[in-house]
Amino acid sequence: METFWPEVLSFCQSTTKAIATELVAQSARIPAQRKADGSLVTAADQWSDQELRQRIAAQFPDHGVLTEETAHIFPANDWCWIVDPIDGTTNFARGIPIWGISLGLLYRGTPVFGFLHFPLLQQSFWGYWLENSGLTGPHGAFLNGEPIQVSGAEPSQNHLFNLCARSAAILTNPFPCKLRLIGVSSYNLALVALGAALGGTEKTPKIWDIAGAWPILLAAGGEFLCLRPEPLFPLTPGENYGDRPYPCITASRRELMEQFKPLVLAVQ
Repeated sequence: METFWPEVLSFCQSTTKAIATELVAQSARIPAQRKADGSLVTAADQWSDQELRQRIAAQFPDHGVLTEETAHIFPANDWCWIVDPIDGTTNFARGIPIWGISLGLLYRGTPVFGFLHFPLLQQSFWGYWLENSGLTGPHGAFLNGEPIQVSGAEPSQNHLFNLCARSAAILTNPFPCKLRLIGVSSYNLALVALGAALGGTEKTPKIWDIAGAWPILLAAGGEFLCLRPEPLFPLTPGENYGDRPYPCITASRRELMEQFKPLVLAVQ
């Protein structure tokens, strides 16, 4: 594993940078279509999806791939990449600069490495979460190479809690933090890892919205609670994850998760 992790990081950095160059040129310039689940898709999503699959296959031929736009069946490979070719397609299509590429690397069904690249923000997050995997290697979470960790602050109206658009019902209840709707699931999780937000909730994220950010959040010391009855990870080979939502809550620490949970569940 000595050379494997540097290869993984270098691959993610160079690949997302190359693909982002083309995506930036297309942002807000191509039409979007509505998918069956109500989310938007553009030709840029489909191009990015194909490019990422091809590059992963060339660099890591023994690894499986699950992506938002094409392959939804989780493969039996020990190693599998879960790809969101553009997280934040609505922002991308409308010219809002908060969107990115999300890559999660899973080992035997559980994410052990995540990489998020937000080109117009000039931010790349990555993190290693090897606990209970039997693997050895680096640890920690990073933004542009600098270590990051969650905030230890107490909730107040000077601190942030992130929502997805489908969680807006929470606005009907008093909440201990200021609320933000950014429109990018992976970035919402990354902001908690960075310490910029104390928590957040997502009502209908799919596995590609979570897989890249989950190891970054945990490596930074954060908490993730999936609100489905079954465990989030490991994923099961042969299962179709295309239509499966994963409502969840994130928090900077366990005590805040206990504080946020009843407020979120009240509007689920």
